[in-house]
Amino acid sequence: MPVESLKRKRLRMTDILSLLKLQYPDSKCSLNYNSPFQLLVATVLSAQCTDERVNKVVVPLFDKYPAPDDFTQLTVAEIGKEIYSTGFYNNKAKSIKGLSHALVDEFEGEVPSTMSELVNLPGVGRKTANVVLGNIFDVPGVVVDTHVTRITNLLGFTKSKNAVIIERELEKIIKEKDWTLFTHLIIDHGRAICVANRPNCAECTISQFCPSAT
Repeated sequence: MPVESLKRKRLRMTDILSLLKLQYPDSKCSLNYNSPFQLLVATVLSAQCTDERVNKVVVPLFDKYPAPDDFTQLTVAEIGKEIYSTGFYNNKAKSIKGLSHALVDEFEGEVPSTMSELVNLPGVGRKTANVVLGNIFDVPGVVVDTHVTRITNLLGFTKSKNAVIIERELEKIIKEKDWTLFTHLIIDHGRAICVANRPNCAECTISQFCPSAT
């Protein structure tokens, strides 16, 4: 099979995005939050956990502890008890307490708006930073989660499983204005049609552009 040129990838991606935008016109971040800090915490909790489960946890959590100051008053064990059902609760609790202290001590309780500042917060990597930047500060970024990794491999846009490599490859073929929306569209498609281990290619609107379609 001939190697697909960058130009052809861009054209194919444009067609795919056009169809996905029609199929999921209300596509957006599915995490519940009422502030930049709450989205930051919810995204930390979403690691290896479904958004549905995270949302069940954060509604009562943020009712009791809405701001960074509130979490600095809690122990790691207390935070862990609140977020237990999201999995890996001890590491997540340490991250949440650490980033809360950092926000209070270094940013007057406000979430910073740059990648370099965000990734220096405890427990915050590029994925989490891009979620916050794209959905709060309108700074375009490609969020690479499990859906994006799996589906972009199936679509033949990457052969990598490395999130940073995938992010860089996708940035070259997606228009910058669509970087943030792309992730939401792929997540919606991954939940509805291109489900892991049982993709419904017969009902897939983008199957004509997918080399893995059966």
